[in-house]
Amino acid sequence: MTHTEEVIERAMAAVAAARKKREREAEWRKRTFGRIDMAPPLPRLKRGGVQLSLRLDGGAR
Repeated sequence: MTHTEEVIERAMAAVAAARKKREREAEWRKRTFGRIDMAPPLPRLKRGGVQLSLRLDGGAR
């Protein structure tokens, strides 16, 4: 095997190891953070009511 082929083989092995590590860490994050409960959703706002007018023409005169 030539030097070039050895370098390419080592590089491919490093890429495969990095991919495997990234996939392992992604699985760990999924397991760890998947168990965390988020805050309950905010209560729904009731529709209806009165909308107040806002005078933008200089105030009450």
